[in-house]
Amino acid sequence: MSVGAVDAMLANEASPRAWTREEVRALFNLPFPELMFQAQTVHRRHFDPCEVQVSTLLSIKTGGCPEDCAYCPQSAHHETEVAAGKLMALDEVLAAARAAKEGGASRFCMGAAWRSPKDRDLDHVCEMIAGVKALGLESCVTLGMVTAPQAKRLKDAGLDYYNHNLDTSPEFYGEIVTTRCYQDRLDTLDHVRDAGINVCCGGITGMGEAREDRIGLIATLASLPVHPESVPINFLVQVAGTPLAGTERLDPFEFVRTIAAARITMPRSMVRLSAGREEMSDEMQALCFLAGANSIFAGDKLLTTANPGVAHDRGLFQRLGLVAMPA
Repeated sequence: MSVGAVDAMLANEASPRAWTREEVRALFNLPFPELMFQAQTVHRRHFDPCEVQVSTLLSIKTGGCPEDCAYCPQSAHHETEVAAGKLMALDEVLAAARAAKEGGASRFCMGAAWRSPKDRDLDHVCEMIAGVKALGLESCVTLGMVTAPQAKRLKDAGLDYYNHNLDTSPEFYGEIVTTRCYQDRLDTLDHVRDAGINVCCGGITGMGEAREDRIGLIATLASLPVHPESVPINFLVQVAGTPLAGTERLDPFEFVRTIAAARITMPRSMVRLSAGREEMSDEMQALCFLAGANSIFAGDKLLTTANPGVAHDRGLFQRLGLVAMPA
């Protein structure tokens, strides 16, 4: 597909729709300046290009996960330095939420290393959600697979967003995870959407996948019945003891292309520059914002891996003329 054909395709875009792999492939294959121009043009139609939504992510239950995700240091299948812990107490979680709000976050995300939550654990999580909401923050959780009744309980507790990533393309998925199938993830997304909860769903790059797998990931996300309201794009953080430690590092420009493709295909979604920012230069992050990323995780830790500190992010925002999106 030529640059002119892509331009015509985007010019005729009236509302969010499903994207074919051929169309997404055409975006990835554009010359880099053209892709950036198209992504920024789409971004400006729907968002203030100088505003970035800030979220904070807390691990409320760490380690001991029975899943074998090849990237994850919390898997019980891998020998890492992450020890299994119990579910955090409510007062500890709310103290962290208050600190996040004081640091400029508008959304507080809570992650638990479960395959799927037990109903007794969901009681405690629902208390956390209600407490976070009472502080005036948006709430988000990632708890693994959930059933339709569990999704309804989370909605009744006031949950705003549920995160459940697809990770990669359907074809490459089996190279990364074997303890659950791709359809399991899609079923959870259906339960969350049917309950009336906003969907947060993205993937991970740099796991040894080919460009065609990144194309497949974006095409799958952009072909869901409704585009995810939030799309986190992660840059693999390699952790010693996981099977993906030592994987060849993804070309930064390829990562930026993935951000741009997510922005163009899901024009009204928040595209989050997620894990891996600690390993990105300021210049690389700036290109990601230019490509349409308009959300980040703030705080010095994302679950168990390092993240740029709040002071560094504030400095970067000042240098780029960016501001935190109001709640």
